[in-house]
Amino acid sequence: MTDILEKGQARQRLRSLSEALDSGALKQVARILNGGLSPSDIAHLLESSPPRQRALLWNLVEKDLEGEVLQYLSDDIRSYFLSQLNAQELANIIEDFESDDLADLLQQLPDTVIQEVLDTMDDQDRQRVEAVLSYPEDTAGGLMNTDSITVRPDLSIDVVLRYLRRHRSLPPMTDSLIVVSRRDEFIGVLPITRILVSNPAATVREVMDTDIEPVPVSLPDTKVATLFERYDLISAPVVDESNKLLGRITIDDVVDVIREDADHSLMSMAGLDEDEDTFAPVIRTTRRRAVWLGINLITALTASAVIGLFEETIAKVVALAVLMPIVASMGGIAGSQTLTLVIRGMAVGQISGANVRWLLNREFLSGILNGLLWALVVATAAVLWFQDLLIGAIIAAALVINLVAAALVGTVLPLFLKSRNIDPALAGSVILTTVTDVVGFMSFLGLATLFYA
Repeated sequence: MTDILEKGQARQRLRSLSEALDSGALKQVARILNGGLSPSDIAHLLESSPPRQRALLWNLVEKDLEGEVLQYLSDDIRSYFLSQLNAQELANIIEDFESDDLADLLQQLPDTVIQEVLDTMDDQDRQRVEAVLSYPEDTAGGLMNTDSITVRPDLSIDVVLRYLRRHRSLPPMTDSLIVVSRRDEFIGVLPITRILVSNPAATVREVMDTDIEPVPVSLPDTKVATLFERYDLISAPVVDESNKLLGRITIDDVVDVIREDADHSLMSMAGLDEDEDTFAPVIRTTRRRAVWLGINLITALTASAVIGLFEETIAKVVALAVLMPIVASMGGIAGSQTLTLVIRGMAVGQISGANVRWLLNREFLSGILNGLLWALVVATAAVLWFQDLLIGAIIAAALVINLVAAALVGTVLPLFLKSRNIDPALAGSVILTTVTDVVGFMSFLGLATLFYA
């Protein structure tokens, strides 16, 4: 009930802020912005504003809030604001950042600026950030934080409790302490809940959990997200090749990975970046979209070239021009269904060499059955429309051929692209559309040429 009230109050403050902006009452805007909204709400407001209004709002955000707001902004908008700051201003803003968040932010800056910012930090903080920066951003090492609390297995629970009470606060998302050897080798985890209910005289070794598998530092972030989802984790230890503890990954970072992957899959279908700014300037928007439009023009010209091969046949039988978009469209939709299913299965780790053959057989049979069903429907409509049994038989055969081809290509294509380190979500839909158009037109017009010539 409290959460609902808080959300309602936040929406009311956002409405008040919008009204104050429209009326030009900047003092009221600043008061609402800095006194009534959370950093995440401010970030949402910035992302929802056109460039000029966005710049005005950012200038009204108090300096001690800027760092927190930056953490919630998309990469595209965050990069813009960072580019307006010098190294010292950056150092002041990022003073309270956690190492993983700071590493993410620094990776958007030029190398010279990164070094300048690192030089302003104390030795301990700099070592933590450099440890995260040394790993690729899309791996467990790039996600991890170095703020883990470790204990030895020979300590008593009473000693552990006294040790914890010496801390002003525990790091965010601390659900367990990590048990390590004297050489910092991972042994297990000690859940906070277990500490609270265990005998104070018991040792950590007696009550710790050794069934937890640590995350290898080089594991891709998508697989890290799968582990968290599968085992309902809140945090997980990260180790190197020699099982030495390096840090931990927390659920808030994994949620970011899941959201970024979802955005990437959706936006890539249209050739857009997952961090595309909704209110980006006209020139930047035009430039980014022009590349994808050019690629699609090439595929459209390819399909048109196939149609041009059968120009004489189309001139003889006008019905072909009316019906051929149906064949290409049905193949495109069928292929997209399969492609989307396979890309999703790959993303969540459900597809492997052991089950690809079964999946291929399933899609082949599904393509045949759907092809026969809709071939009957479309052929019946074509015969009734044009009073020509032959045209009905031709479009029926072409539909079966194209739907089967679409199902097979939709299954194999993302696997092939992945093996070549090409993003299936980005390139798959373009290639698939080209294949289904070419196969559809070739089969339909080719059969028509064969029988009407």
